[in-house]
Amino acid sequence: MAVVAIEAVDAELAALYGELGTEFAAYERVKQLIMAQIKRGRWAVGEQIPSENQLVAALGLSRMTINRALRDLTADGALNRVMGVGTFVAAGKSGSPLFEVRNIADEIARRGHRHRTEVVFVRTEQAADGHPVLGNDLAGTVFHSLLVHLEDDVAIQLEDRYVNPAQAPDYPAQDFTVTTPNAYLSAVAPLLRGEHVVEAVRASREECALLGIADAEPCLLIRRRTWSSGGLVSAARLLHPGSRNRLEGSFAAEPS
Repeated sequence: MAVVAIEAVDAELAALYGELGTEFAAYERVKQLIMAQIKRGRWAVGEQIPSENQLVAALGLSRMTINRALRDLTADGALNRVMGVGTFVAAGKSGSPLFEVRNIADEIARRGHRHRTEVVFVRTEQAADGHPVLGNDLAGTVFHSLLVHLEDDVAIQLEDRYVNPAQAPDYPAQDFTVTTPNAYLSAVAPLLRGEHVVEAVRASREECALLGIADAEPCLLIRRRTWSSGGLVSAARLLHPGSRNRLEGSFAAEPS
């Protein structure tokens, strides 16, 4: 993510804002102004735009109005807001397959972008029946990993995964900054079948901090379980910021 020095927001923005007229609400005019600057190339993809304080001072509007405009543009995928850092021009929402199990690093590479993983932890735990992720499918010793996947240094997925040691005994020894859990598990326990459950959620405060998003931002959650010929391989929670991701898939009608 490029961070550029931002000049003081000058009278040009105020003049452009004034030219938009009054037929739209103030926050809508702010959105139009910001999008116009992006389309003109004043703020390129990955660059930081003026802060809320700068926009409030330049346009003479309330912080609530500016905040709403920035929140809407973030939800639309036009901006990325990184907690404690600033607001940046986004490249658009990243698409993740709905009906397939793919390696996220390969998805990002196909889009021409750079993948990076931050490992929060990889450890061995004890799981009991009724586990919130594993349910009754696996109990006893399990491997548990928590990773953040980034696309061009923007967090797009939090991967919270439990792995069956019988299917992947060397899982904790892997360097997941070099390979992904998906790539490793696909090699040692080839996929036989999988299950996806998708829902809209609000992430926990800790998850929001790891993803660099505001506490109130909606997220997409994929609950994924995979099996090989030897049984359950893993169960994972894949959490995606709603402003940075979309789920997509295609299907064909059965012949009549």
